[in-house]
Order: sequence, then C-alpha cells, then structure tokens
Amino acid sequence: MPPQSQYDSIITDSDGSLLSVNGLANALATADVVVIGEYHGHHGAHLLQSLVRSALYQQRPQQVLTMEQFTLEDQRELDRYLGGQTGEEELIADTDAWSNYKASYRPLVEFSKNRNIPVVAANAPADVVRCVGRRGEAWLDQLEPAQRARLPDEPFVDTPAYRDKFFRIMGHGHGISDDQSRDSQRLENSYKAQLLRDNTMADQVIEALADNPGHQVIHLTGTFHAEDRLGMVAVLEKKRPDLEVAVISPVLWDADDSLQSLLGANRGKGDFLYFLQPLPEPYKNSERQREAMMKQFREASEISCD
Repeated sequence: MPPQSQYDSIITDSDGSLLSVNGLANALATADVVVIGEYHGHHGAHLLQSLVRSALYQQRPQQVLTMEQFTLEDQRELDRYLGGQTGEEELIADTDAWSNYKASYRPLVEFSKNRNIPVVAANAPADVVRCVGRRGEAWLDQLEPAQRARLPDEPFVDTPAYRDKFFRIMGHGHGISDDQSRDSQRLENSYKAQLLRDNTMADQVIEALADNPGHQVIHLTGTFHAEDRLGMVAVLEKKRPDLEVAVISPVLWDADDSLQSLLGANRGKGDFLYFLQPLPEPYKNSERQREAMMKQFREASEISCD
C-alpha cells in the first residue's frame, strides 16, 4: 500500500523487506556514518529524518549531526545558538538559514541542543560554490589563505559514474560539438561546484569522526549527493575506505506504482529506501516558471566573483 499522506513513508531494506523505524535503527546501529538523503522541503523526508535520528539515539547516544543545510562559515553562529547565547531568529538571520528551517530542520537542531550533541555545518560557502560554478576550479586560487585552508585540500575528487550521471541529468551526453563548447564549459564549471559541495561535506564528516572518537555521524543531504553511493558518499569512501557507511535514499511513489516495480527500478539507490508521496506540481504555467527561475538567476548574479 502506498504512503497515505505526505507525512507518511514506507521503509524497506535493499531486498524489499519492510522495516519499522526501530527496525531500521537496529540495522544501522553499527554504522560509522548514516547518510539520510532527502527531497528538500518534503514533509515526509524531514519527519523520517527526525524519527530515525531519535531511534538511533536510543542505540548509540554518542552522536554527531552533520548538515548540508549550513555552510562552513555558519559554524560559529550555530555553536553560539547551541550554547544558548543566541535565539532562533538570530540563528536564522545570522546564517541565512534555508526558508524551510523551522518546519524541516528545527526538530533536528533542537534535539541536538537539548542533549549537547555536536552539529556540524558541513557545506561549502555558497558564494565560493557560485563563483566556482561561474569561473571554474581555478577560482579557488583567488581566495585568501585562511578561507582556502577551510576547504578540502583535494576539493574535486570524483568518480566516473557520478560525472556521467551529472552530465546525463543536465541534458548532455558525450561528443559535444564546437558550437556547444561554451555551454560545455559552463556545465563543467557547474560540475566542479557540485564536487566542491560533495568534497566539503565528506571532509567535514571525516573531521567530525576524528574530533569525536566512537561517535556515530548522521549526515543530512539532498539525495543527489548520496544516492547510488555516489557524490559525497563516493568521496567519503575514497578518502576513508575503512568506514562503514549506510545510505538511506528516498523514492517517490506515484499512485499507479507497485512496491515491486519501484524496488526493481530503485534498488541500488541506497542500502535502505523510504517511499514518499510526490509533492504537488509547482507550476502549470511555463511562463511563470521561467520568470521564477530568472529571478533566482538574477539574485545569484548579484554576487561578484572579481
């Protein structure tokens, strides 16, 4: 039976066996790192993250939460909030927190705050990511030494499978012609920006383990960064092959789907899967959708990379 509301999720292991939240936590108890992929802003994904995280705490209370949703430059303000020095509205303003912070991430941060659990701001700074996306990997050479030192020594580690997936999703195959070279370079730069995010998150997970021996790290990220064991998961396993890393990936369940067909199409996305109702279609009017995208582009263009 599919999920009955957008808060509901159905959990399975890689063989398709149904699991409860507690059953999933039992299966994850020995993992060094638990990566929970999400569809940003999906109620069911964020509820599952909180439920699984709480259940894991019963198994292993020594935890660290690492989050894509905060960047390296947010760590000081995040620590100030966790330490009771600032209020929530100050945290949101000072970190430029995501617009869905209160509905989606507040429960996870408050869980940590109430139990003195470290929370790590794991993503690369947004302005640095944008400028790499515009200018390419060489742009990092322009950073001040202190800012560059906070980023990974090797910021663009990847795997061929991830590169193929990224370029395929973005609409380009191999063999780009000369008249497409400009678009090809833009896409290459976008890929490097994506790798900077992935490598920064992987390095922050590794650092969290080093700073907190014996702790279990729970990492929250958009599913593209982790599904199929690609993205930050592939980087993490390249840099620390000794770690036991478990990946939980979301899958959308349309009304006409069956569990068996979904499992067949998505089995490799994670060690465990959770199935969700699709979100509403954001736009019916293509012109309004284009206008919204152009507005985002204009706002991003206000950042100078000179």
